[in-house]
Amino acid sequence: MKNKLIVLSGPSGVGKGTIVNRLLQKGNFALSVSCTTRAPREGEVDGVSYFFISKQKFADMIEEGGFLEYSNHFENFYGTPKKFVEDRLKEKDVILEIEVDGALQIKKAHPEALLIMILPPDENELRSRLIKRGSESQEKIESRIKRMDYELSKKQFYDYTVINDDLSAAVAEIESIIKKSKSN
Repeated sequence: MKNKLIVLSGPSGVGKGTIVNRLLQKGNFALSVSCTTRAPREGEVDGVSYFFISKQKFADMIEEGGFLEYSNHFENFYGTPKKFVEDRLKEKDVILEIEVDGALQIKKAHPEALLIMILPPDENELRSRLIKRGSESQEKIESRIKRMDYELSKKQFYDYTVINDDLSAAVAEIESIIKKSKSN
């Protein structure tokens, strides 16, 4: 059975990171580590949370074809390093936690990739989660809420959507989707 490239996307605050952590604890998965030009947040570790690189290094990697996908998102660049993912796919299924434009780039280049969009129960719950996170200004939170409409408009291009209103149930549903996709 060939290892699978699994893409999880959804609006900021929907719980993607928490879901990914649960999947990593439970299954035989590797997590793709993205490159970014943004500064590290408190507690983030280079090479684990992200590869924190300069805009020049990012531009060089684009020129060299070093990304599976990349985008400019909230004034910083983010990209999935091609070699990093290809090396991990030799051993395990690889999960990419990326935004919708990047996910659609992946699907175009790798139609066999499994795209799953994580949805909030509703906008009010999403707003509450973003505020509780306490890591961003009200202006940034509003910017992320506005982006949600755009992201949700792309859900028809995904293979599956999962509502994260109960974490354990959402994780179980995603595990079931992955298992089903690998048996086809």
